[in-house]
Order: sequence, then C-alpha cells, then structure tokens
Amino acid sequence: MSQSPAGLRRTLGVGDAVVIGLGSMVGAGVFVALAPAARAAGTGLLLGLAVAAVVAYCNATSSARLAALYPASGGTYVYGRERLGEFWGYLAGWAFVVGKTASCAAMALTVGAYVWPDQAHAVAVAAVVALTAVNYGGVQKSAWLTRVIVAVVLAVLASVVVVCLTSGQADAGRLGIGASGGLGGVLQAAGLLFFAFAGYARIATLGEEVRDPARTIPRAIPIALGIALAVYACVAFALLSVLGADALGAATAPLTDAVRAAGVPGLVPVVRVGAAVAALGSLLALILGVSRTTLAMARDRHLPAALAVVHPRFQVPHRAELAVGAVVAVLAATVDVRGAIGFSSFGVLAYYAVANASAWTLGPGPAARAVPAAGLLGCVVLAFALPWTSVVTGTCVLLAGVAAYGVRRRLRAAA
Repeated sequence: MSQSPAGLRRTLGVGDAVVIGLGSMVGAGVFVALAPAARAAGTGLLLGLAVAAVVAYCNATSSARLAALYPASGGTYVYGRERLGEFWGYLAGWAFVVGKTASCAAMALTVGAYVWPDQAHAVAVAAVVALTAVNYGGVQKSAWLTRVIVAVVLAVLASVVVVCLTSGQADAGRLGIGASGGLGGVLQAAGLLFFAFAGYARIATLGEEVRDPARTIPRAIPIALGIALAVYACVAFALLSVLGADALGAATAPLTDAVRAAGVPGLVPVVRVGAAVAALGSLLALILGVSRTTLAMARDRHLPAALAVVHPRFQVPHRAELAVGAVVAVLAATVDVRGAIGFSSFGVLAYYAVANASAWTLGPGPAARAVPAAGLLGCVVLAFALPWTSVVTGTCVLLAGVAAYGVRRRLRAAA
C-alpha cells in the first residue's frame, strides 16, 4: 500500500471519498439548518438553497483544482500557504479549526438531544469518545462506518419525502412565489444553508489518504456535492409542501413536524433515530477534517509540534485526533453550542474565500478565473449576510487568530 511522504497511508478511493463528504453534508444539517433558513427567507427558501449551491459549486471547483496540485492534509490551509503566502494559509486553517471545532460540539449535542434529552451532555461526550476511538483505528474504519451512517440517513430522508409528498396534506401552493424575506433574507438563508454543504472540505483535507489524488479528489468533490444538493432540494420541497414557509421557520424539529402534519406520527421515532445517526456521521467526518488540518498546522509550528506525529501502526495523526477529541468533549460537556450554525458558516466561508483567492492564481485568462472570482464574491457576501451575532463573533475570532500569528512572528524574530 502506498504512503504519502509524510507517512499517512493512501487507502481511499473515489467511492470512499464521496461517502466521507456525504457523511458530513447529508448529515445533521438537513435536520437543523432548514428551519432557521426558512425563518430568514420565508417563501424564498428554495432560492436561498440555490444560491448556497452555486457558491458551494464554485468553492468545490476551486478546491478540486487545488487539491489535485497539492494532495496534502490540511486542505485550504495548504493551498493558501502555497499560493498566497504563510499568513493567508494560517488564517484559513485558523478559521476552519475554530469554526469546525464548535460544529463538532454542536453535532455531539444534537446526538445527545435526540438519544437522551435529559442527559444530552453526557451522551454527547460519550459520542465524541467513541468516534475519536474509531478515527484513531484508521481512516478505513472511519470510511466503513460512514457508509453505514449515510445509508441509514438517506433511507430515513427518502421515507420523509415520500410520506410528505404522497399525503393528502401536500399542497404545492405552500411553496409560494418570490421571496417574502427579501433579498437580505434569501442571502442570510443561503449563508445558513452553506453550513450543510461545506462537508466536501473533508475530501480535500484527506488529500494524503486518497489513492491517485490528482484524479480521485476532482471526481469525488462534485459527485458528493451533486448528491447532497439533490437530497436537500427534495427534503426542502417536501417540507414546504406540507408545512409552508412560516410553520417550517417556527419548527424546532421540522422533519418530525412534517411527518406529523402528513398524518404519519408513527414515523417520528424513525426520524429521531435518523437525526441522531446523521449527527454521528457529521461528527465523525468533522473530527477527521479538523484533525488533519491540525496536523498540517502543527507541521508548520502554528500549533504545537507534538500534534504533527503520525501513528506508526494506524497511520493516522493520533495526537491531533486525541487533542481535537478532548477539546470537543470539554465543550460538549459544558456549553450548549447547538446555535453555532451561523458562527461555523462564517468561519467556513472565510476558509473558502482563501481557497478561491488561491485558485485565482492557478490559471491565466478570464475563463479560468471566472469561477474562483464568483466563489470569492459569494463567500464574502454570504458571510456578511449572516445574523449580526455570527458576523461579530466570527470577526472577533479571526482577529484573535491574527493577533496570535503576530505574537508568534515577533517571538520567532526575537529568538
């Protein structure tokens, strides 16, 4: 079995990479992101979904081109460093690690809320420990478990869509025409829904663990994104046809509300199990991605160098995985961060802004630069269309990262 120069084993094919991306995209986002997006956009929810998909496509195309050239762990952290300079790579890595660590804790608490609401924090910690152990055993074990999770979640979502659309309560008139939330509402919904599409980053961050990365990654990313878009569009259409935009925006558990409204309350426990399994899938993929970016940053001494060690037997960045797992477990035990969708979206949009700026440098001519230019503009617009609390918090976190970078540079220059 081939290995990358850094010691990680290349074992993942196109199917594995697609499944890992889907495990994050077709995960808990479909259970939690549609309601706040509907509150923002109203009858413009589907339009917001389309905008999010276009921006995601631009980002995915830029990421795929870059990943083929730089098949190393770390994703945009590596691309920004190589194409734009050390600072921009660092900023992308910082935005990703901090934002996605919060997402990990949010997904863990989602598991707890569905499995045992009265002990949500305890269940969340147990989920983090269990999935960290799975990742520690090797990326192939993670890919196998993700296959099972994706299959279960797709089956549950298909059941919800069929039940809703074949019920007597389905009414195409509830879809509405136009955007009752206005342009700002549509853009805010697109920013929130981007949280659900951002999972294809997991494919790029695993660049050192896929076979023939120049071929595998550019194929896997658009396939995973296309499947996720189809699933989200079907689910959103079904929920709107049964609940309408107002009821969907007010729902705390939109899929369970939809099956009740469709007259099939017996499906509610199945949906709850599907939501818990989906959150587990997202958490598994998130831990994979964050630990690989942590590995890349530790190699460059932006994080403690001890985190850059690769396990000699399992060929995984075990210290980085354990460190990420420990931080997420502490957050899941002490803080309720299920409202972190906006904050996570802000960080990931900043991350992809750097990816598009990096892709801009790859090829001359307007044709080669049109997609990264559109992606960069889309990322900036959607980031600042998010709720103001998410924008302020995200900006403060990025500035804290910049300050840490400056201090480190001064200390290194003085040494």
